Amino acid sequence: MRLLTISDKVEPVLYSSHIRERVGKVDLVLACGDLPYDYLEFIESSLDAPLCFVHGNHDVPITDRLEQPKLDWAVNLHGRTLQHSGLLLAGLEGCRLYNPGAAYQYTEGQAGWQAFCLGWLLRLNRLRHGRYLDVLVSHAPPFGIHDARDVAHTGFCTYLALLERYHPALMVHGHYHIYDRNAPSDTAYQGVRVVNTFGYRVIELAPRPNGAGWQVLSTRR
Repeated sequence: MRLLTISDKVEPVLYSSHIRERVGKVDLVLACGDLPYDYLEFIESSLDAPLCFVHGNHDVPITDRLEQPKLDWAVNLHGRTLQHSGLLLAGLEGCRLYNPGAAYQYTEGQAGWQAFCLGWLLRLNRLRHGRYLDVLVSHAPPFGIHDARDVAHTGFCTYLALLERYHPALMVHGHYHIYDRNAPSDTAYQGVRVVNTFGYRVIELAPRPNGAGWQVLSTRR
């Protein structure tokens, strides 16, 4: 299965008629936040692939359905699970609170509650499918992985606990912008591939030989 993961930066090569030449055939698009809705819709329609997303802290809240896009062509993964062609997905939106009252910003405690509620759905996955999760989609990174020490860009400790407890094959996130090509963006944490998809990545997955979930074959820009 081939995933296109996107976050935080509008890529001219994707926002063009050359998108199919650039990324090839894609089975699923995962958007990790802070991208214009018309950009997401263009990618979804150009690739003719389903798109799932979580909101980033700079996203415009969809409060007035008459003025804002309905996004009925996409699936909001925040706080929910989804199965797509045998792949088990879940998502969590936003980042750490640094501007009180702003949308899609949460304290560590609020993020912990969101993860706790999501955990019940993951345990249902275990009963139904024999495993909890294959891909976790978030905007913010886990604490200490692809994050920074300023308040806005510090990752959530809660996410580390999620990875340790439910062991997805892959976690994709955005939020922290990468301008140094030598900066880490693809990190293994207790058997989980954690990928910062700033801009975009093409990620290839394959079923595990024993049939118990999926494994990451490759990631590339």
